[in-house]
Amino acid sequence: MDNPRPEKVAVVDEVRQRLSGVGTAILTEYRGLTVAQLAELRQALAAVGSDYKVYKNTLVKLAVDGGRHEPLQDLLQGPTAIAFVSGEVTAVAKALRDYARTHPSLVVKGGMHGDGMLTAAELASLADLPSRDVLLARLVGAVAAPMQQLAGLMQALPRNLAYGLKALVGERGGAPVAGDEAPEEEEPLATAISAPAAADAALPAGDAPPTGGT
Repeated sequence: MDNPRPEKVAVVDEVRQRLSGVGTAILTEYRGLTVAQLAELRQALAAVGSDYKVYKNTLVKLAVDGGRHEPLQDLLQGPTAIAFVSGEVTAVAKALRDYARTHPSLVVKGGMHGDGMLTAAELASLADLPSRDVLLARLVGAVAAPMQQLAGLMQALPRNLAYGLKALVGERGGAPVAGDEAPEEEEPLATAISAPAAADAALPAGDAPPTGGT
């Protein structure tokens, strides 16, 4: 652009900065929409986290030339407005889809998400997806039952582990684990020594066993 006017340079810089500041940009053709309809669409998109603005194609081409958004140049045909998406892509795609149903003059041409291009068909598919909150709710519901089972398993694990250790010790002939029945012990030495005395006491009078000597 030879000797560009300051206002054009400002627009080019604005487009470049705004594209760099969002993760997704969606390009539309608005031919046939009135000023009032464009304002209505702008309000609908603002409600879902997107700023919608009309730019001249030549200035947008200058803004994306040589940068990562350069593939957008292929979409710059006809009157073009850009939806800068700072919210959920699915919500913005849905808002555009819904508005186009009642205003066929609005045509979604495609866009970019990160470094990848989005076709009009892909944006239509995104519009059919549930919102992020709905998807999260479904995910939580899907894992709730397994998580409850996992919680029960974690509670039972220490108890089952103790049983397993006790069984292992028993199999290897180790020391008894607390809570097990103690094995029968050998007769204590004191009991063995006193046993003859107890036997003597049980004999009838006159049947005392002979003692050593004469």
